[in-house]
Amino acid sequence: MSLDPARLAPMANAIRALSMDAVQAANSGHPGMPMGMADVATVLFSQFLKFDPAAPKWPDRDRFVLSAGHGSMLIYSLLHLTGYDKPTMDDIRNFRQLHSVCAGHPENAELPGVECTTGPLGQGLAMAVGMAIAERHLNARFGNDLVDHKTWVIAGDGCLMEGINHEAVGLAGTFKLGGLNVLWDDNNITIDGDTSLSTCEDVLARYQASGWHTTSCDGHDFADIARALAEAEADPRPSLVACKTVIGKGAPNKQGSHNVHGSPLGADEVAATRAALGWTAAPFEVPAEILADWRSLGARGDAARAAWEARLAASSAKAEFEAGQQGLAGRAIPAIEAYIDELLANPQKVATRKASEMALGPLTEQLPQLVGGSADLTGSNLTKTKATTTFSAADYAGRHIHYGIREFGMAAAMNGMALHGGVVPYGGTFLVFADYCRNAIRMSALQHAQVVYVLTHDSIGLGEDGPTHQPVEHVMTLRAIPNLLVFRPADVIETAECWALALEAEGMPSALALSRQNLPQLRTQGGMLSAKGGYRLKAADGARQVVLVATGSEVEVAMATAAALEADGIGADVVSMPCTELFDAQDAAYRSDVLPAGVLKVSIEAGITLGWQKYVGDGLTIGIDSFGASAPADQLYKYFGLTAEAIVPQIKAKLGL
Repeated sequence: MSLDPARLAPMANAIRALSMDAVQAANSGHPGMPMGMADVATVLFSQFLKFDPAAPKWPDRDRFVLSAGHGSMLIYSLLHLTGYDKPTMDDIRNFRQLHSVCAGHPENAELPGVECTTGPLGQGLAMAVGMAIAERHLNARFGNDLVDHKTWVIAGDGCLMEGINHEAVGLAGTFKLGGLNVLWDDNNITIDGDTSLSTCEDVLARYQASGWHTTSCDGHDFADIARALAEAEADPRPSLVACKTVIGKGAPNKQGSHNVHGSPLGADEVAATRAALGWTAAPFEVPAEILADWRSLGARGDAARAAWEARLAASSAKAEFEAGQQGLAGRAIPAIEAYIDELLANPQKVATRKASEMALGPLTEQLPQLVGGSADLTGSNLTKTKATTTFSAADYAGRHIHYGIREFGMAAAMNGMALHGGVVPYGGTFLVFADYCRNAIRMSALQHAQVVYVLTHDSIGLGEDGPTHQPVEHVMTLRAIPNLLVFRPADVIETAECWALALEAEGMPSALALSRQNLPQLRTQGGMLSAKGGYRLKAADGARQVVLVATGSEVEVAMATAAALEADGIGADVVSMPCTELFDAQDAAYRSDVLPAGVLKVSIEAGITLGWQKYVGDGLTIGIDSFGASAPADQLYKYFGLTAEAIVPQIKAKLGL
């Protein structure tokens, strides 16, 4: 399509009209950004973006990420205008209403064509970095014939101010991700007012210092936009294009003001905007000739997709490529089954972080989709295996990523990698630093992204580093996130099982909380018992009076406590509960068998006790409801009362003995 303004301007105005009408009808939303970036988006979709609305999951499509997710009517308008099945015009009329696919912020689970859920500013751009990493990695494996696409991002001032932006930009520059192009809506406006209220940085200089190519354009001049985007597309570095725009462009009395950022224009201003744009169509109507121009862009992608499908059909790598695209969810993991058999024959006393590394050995050997990494703690998290070489600008085929001290950036990038497809990412840091990346973990869960978080040094058991590094509340707060599997394995067998369960999980991320200290192998049988979430590890020798429920390193403590109770004639079960979410998913009969009524139930976990009441009722909750301390691990367990010697008297007192 030509850059004739007479043709492109009405197409851009269709975005403006739909955006202001939808926000007005909902009496809620953000019209300013879609109206301001309508010209840039029109050039991007008409001249550069490779996509096919008839095949929204085509693996070699360009990825388009609306990082400034508050301006969601921009992507909803684009998807409708270019011919995606959804959203329909009725969907757009119901913008921001209950059960509408046009949610307040774009959600990947609601609409094909929305590559990732955005709204928390900065994370869309950071996820796009992960998508670009995945593209380069798969390109290195399968070549240009099967993998050769770009990642385009529209981001606002807020996305560039957020701290995660610095992390993401540093990663992209280091890895020379030339397929990543960020279009900055440079309108000098935030919610509070002019950007000068809160920032004075030279954004382009910052990006240049991080190894990016930068350029600028008039965001309302179609030819200048096309020039800048072509320059970005051709440069081997990641690119930032500063698109100088007017927020709310077209609204004669409100454009250029922060008042148009997050509020409806109002009936009078909508009418004035229609007049200023020469837009005579009724609300939620697009003139046939303008719609036809938009739909022609969507149809154009059919030929590119067909050519790609022909290359795939002729490729010797077809089966491997398609297997990677299908992911691992729902598939059995034979590598783990054989490995567990070896452990049963040759028991191991190791830290569960080491057990994780051991399990990853056969997994990474047999599953090329697995791409690991660490936030500068590789030697502590033990995420690198013999089968995984280092990913770098010199070797995109590598499968271990050194993210640097960028926990939040790592987590968001892994979300982007998972959503891109073809890879299953896992990444490590200390559990206490899960707080640095918490919102990205939440976004993993919200987006149904299969990401595995390897979170080591999971309790006071890490010892001398003290309370700054000792997690106390972290495991339980992670359990509070919906659609997240939180595993805290007790030994080498459970760790292997938890890895298998994490990789088999459909539409769910997982977090593995792993110990620094060595733990004995308590399991002497296989059977994937961890799949139940919680199971009876030891049955009472005599009449059951107590059920001890523990996780991770405290299962060993529970076993010692049970032995002491049994020596005094008190029958005690031990229940290992590596994953409360999976236990909660079992039927009532199973749960009541494992945690029967009428007996004292006691939880033991080296963390806060909040939440364990759900399982033990009015029983005992043994844990740590304060910060930790700096000392060797064995001294800390004694100090905080996490020993059989300290727990047995409390149980006897509760039993009235």
